[in-house]
Amino acid sequence: MSTPAAIDALEERVPPLAGLAVAVVAVSTSAILVEWSGAPSLVKALYRVVFTTALLLPVALARPSDRAAFAEIRARDVLLAVASGVALAVHFASWFESLRWTSVAASVTLVQAQPLFVVAGAWALLDERVDRRVVAGIGVALAGMAVMSAGDALLGAAQTVAGPDPLYGNALAVLGAATAAAYVLLGRSLRQRLPLLPYVVVVYATCAVTLLSATLARGHALVGYGATEWLLFLAMAAGPGVFGHTVINWALAHVESSVVSVSLLGEPVGSTLLAVLLLAEYPSPITLVGGAVVLAGVVATTRARPAGA
Repeated sequence: MSTPAAIDALEERVPPLAGLAVAVVAVSTSAILVEWSGAPSLVKALYRVVFTTALLLPVALARPSDRAAFAEIRARDVLLAVASGVALAVHFASWFESLRWTSVAASVTLVQAQPLFVVAGAWALLDERVDRRVVAGIGVALAGMAVMSAGDALLGAAQTVAGPDPLYGNALAVLGAATAAAYVLLGRSLRQRLPLLPYVVVVYATCAVTLLSATLARGHALVGYGATEWLLFLAMAAGPGVFGHTVINWALAHVESSVVSVSLLGEPVGSTLLAVLLLAEYPSPITLVGGAVVLAGVVATTRARPAGA
């Protein structure tokens, strides 16, 4: 059986919910892999995206339908891909850097507040209707963010698990959530016109160019890292990149977006548990309480939105 046919057959056999479960587990490892790496945040983000693109591009080129989609990309699509890729680059750079300054639990929970910014952006830019339940959900989540950030800042001096500068780290995680939402909103129409793999490859390629430019501008070395670092870069690409976010994009074509959004809230839980087991990083009670409030607000917001929004 040819590779493209094998991939198509695999997609048909895998239940979407099972694929989504695998994706949630895969993305839950992302923060741990980032923490294990000693490379600069921009370098980690760059090689995660480069290796993810390198793993997906041969598969896309092997499928006639995907090759045809590449050839049909229009000028408007290129502009959207560039804007979406830049937003994704800022997301990766800010979130990876946030893990240097705050706890895994706080960083991953705050970056998963992305649906709040998607709702706000869709209301402000696309004139989508927002009802009271959505506003209430956003308010709850914002209250949780305030509790988490203020609590970590107050406890930072007494509890090193909060990170060297939790307020700054939490702010970077929120920036990561906002730019992830921009990536989603900018790529929404592009995703409707392009199949999954061409869409991912085009956006990731522009994201990689953006991260490369930022890495060179900061004067970070592109080579000279040990074997362990390169294995971690590859693991970030294969796990959270391919089996995580790429499978999530695939699942969106088969499962309601609200189900996917709520399922992704398993990432903060999984990442926090892995941080306890593998990093001996125990979140403070305030982080746990604030995080639970944030996730409750995100769930309320997601469930209140119209189906397919």
